[in-house]
Amino acid sequence: MTTPVRTHGPDRTAAAAGAPPSEATVESAPAGATPAAQRPARRRSPQRRRRARRDALLFLALIAPNFLAIIVFSYYPALYNIGLSFFEWDFVEPVPEWVGAANYVDLFTSASFGQVLMNTLIFTGVSVIGSLVLGLLLGSLLATKVPFTGFAQTMAFAPHMLPGAAVGILWLFMFDPNYGLSRWAFSLFGADSPAWTTTSDWSLWSITIAYTWQRLGFVTVICYTAILDLPKDLYEAAALDGAHGWKLFRHLTLPLLSPITFFLSITGIISAAQAFDIISIMTGGGPGTSSSTLSWMVYEQAFQKFDIGSASAAATVLLAILLVITYVQVRYGEKKVNYDS
Repeated sequence: MTTPVRTHGPDRTAAAAGAPPSEATVESAPAGATPAAQRPARRRSPQRRRRARRDALLFLALIAPNFLAIIVFSYYPALYNIGLSFFEWDFVEPVPEWVGAANYVDLFTSASFGQVLMNTLIFTGVSVIGSLVLGLLLGSLLATKVPFTGFAQTMAFAPHMLPGAAVGILWLFMFDPNYGLSRWAFSLFGADSPAWTTTSDWSLWSITIAYTWQRLGFVTVICYTAILDLPKDLYEAAALDGAHGWKLFRHLTLPLLSPITFFLSITGIISAAQAFDIISIMTGGGPGTSSSTLSWMVYEQAFQKFDIGSASAAATVLLAILLVITYVQVRYGEKKVNYDS
């Protein structure tokens, strides 16, 4: 038994005459109903609007202290320093004197600026590359489950936990040509230990070695934990293809660690360019300017010569160099970073 179809108007006659059902007008909705596509969007209830507003205010309240701290302790001092670089001031005069770009002219034409800039580049480059290479090797060694792994990890990270002043004092004793470890090491080869911190030929290398040793612990632990997180199935597949040893490290481990090495290189450059405490303890920038860097030059101009304008100009130059290097690294170095691990 079939259910009759309700029709209206002339279609009722067509349906009664045996017309196909598709030609009949079927009543599917009450008259005056609005199609779903034309219905207005449902408005959020006042409770949902209050909840969204409360979540937004909570988010702003959580991030506001961080942004405020960055503005107060980073951006404002940097801008204030740039402004001071155009004035001459000695901490005594109540009002700084405007001198324009004279501080920058004096800085770039000074006899010591070229050597100080070169010292900064050597100190930064050697310490960053040295700590990164040694950290990768030590991190890989620790990841192979050597005996006393826990003790080895602690000893590897220990240098980073020491204050810079303590590291400077430690290496000052080790480099002592009379009773330090350096004297004993050179005596094994029948040679005399150089005067590391008191001669211009070795002073820069002494602070570079000490700073590299301090940063090595941080780099080692970061590389070690990153290696442990690498996917093991890739190594198993590479081993089946016959990759072992250096070949495996070169073509698999290093590409997978590229985000870590990219991060360590950027932070290492910024940190090394601002190094101060080790230089202050070990050499004081001397003899002469043989171990002076831009960060030490800022301190020397500001707190030894009381030339705030020249110190601000040197700090601005250092800031500009760091910004350029960081931009180049991010702009071109990130293209070679492999994030698909």
